[in-house]
Amino acid sequence: QERVTGMKILQLFTREEVEFEKFKKINTRHKNGWLKTVWYNSIFFPIAEILSSLTLGVIVWYGGINIITDNTASIGELTAFIMMIPMMFRPLNQIANKFNTLLMGMVAAERVFKVIDTNSNIIDNGEILVNTFKGDVCFKNVNFSYVPNTQVLNNISFNIKKGSTVAIVGSTGAGKTSVINLLNRFYEIDSGEISIDGINIKDYKLSNLRKNIGIVLQDVFLFSDTIFNNITLKDDSISLDQVKLAAKQIGVHDFIMSLPNNYYYNVKERGIMLSSGQRQLIAFLRVYVSDPQILILDEATSSIDSTSEILIQNATEKLTKNRTSLIIAHRLATIKKANNIIVMDSGNIIEQGSHKELISNLDGYYKKLYDVQFQVKNVS
Repeated sequence: QERVTGMKILQLFTREEVEFEKFKKINTRHKNGWLKTVWYNSIFFPIAEILSSLTLGVIVWYGGINIITDNTASIGELTAFIMMIPMMFRPLNQIANKFNTLLMGMVAAERVFKVIDTNSNIIDNGEILVNTFKGDVCFKNVNFSYVPNTQVLNNISFNIKKGSTVAIVGSTGAGKTSVINLLNRFYEIDSGEISIDGINIKDYKLSNLRKNIGIVLQDVFLFSDTIFNNITLKDDSISLDQVKLAAKQIGVHDFIMSLPNNYYYNVKERGIMLSSGQRQLIAFLRVYVSDPQILILDEATSSIDSTSEILIQNATEKLTKNRTSLIIAHRLATIKKANNIIVMDSGNIIEQGSHKELISNLDGYYKKLYDVQFQVKNVS
């Protein structure tokens, strides 16, 4: 499936022959495995038939002798036993007939149960429930690693005040996305503390914590369903009128109304019927409708067209207004208005301050990033 989907890439890099050889090897292993299964089936089924026939033969022979010699068994009893034999061996024959299906089912079941039996790394012992957060976020001496002995975040500390906008910038692998993962408790920290409104996030009920944090990811995931269901996620408490009102407020309504069936347009699997920018707009509307007090934008404007970017920038301004917002972006021009900018490198915070403060530090890392992007923009 990957080779078919990525056919253009293989053709562009002239990898057809190499990938075809890989496919042949995989196909050969699959064929050999299937032939082995068929071979087992061809042995198992005749054995079941032979056992059934031998059992029937033994009963007829033994019963016939008893009837002829000493009449210890009657013809009726012998007939009853003969009729019972097929009933006894019928389940065995059915298993033999379904042997291939049984083997495939066992393999599939093993994979399913492996997933089901996997224990979550997150222990939900929190009991605190809130209707909404005030919006104060604090990272205090946070250390984190995905793999033991490989630090991703090193003693990270910062505060986000209620209603303020904080941006995190840095090169790829600096640890920006890890901050988001930890705030949503997708992973547990190694040490330190993360708190919201002065309460450790571990003390909140996990579902309540995540419900009150809105997030727009770079790679937007849409289900094979209507736009309306992708926005509400089938939450019956959210009406179509509420969605339309929210769409008008952030400037997305006209775009949706231009689609066939409007809000009931089916975007198909992963939203393939929409462009990258349009998927981002749907994600913005999904978050806006849920009305969270804490908002996270993970590089939400890094892969969209100019028209959609204008819409998203307008939506961002309305979405971040009076909300605690954490923005992660590579394009520094989108975060000039942030109250505070955190600059990260290799899991460490190396600079903090407003855009004006950081840009005035001629030897600073942020200044270098900004100059590089500004030069690239001028060249383009």
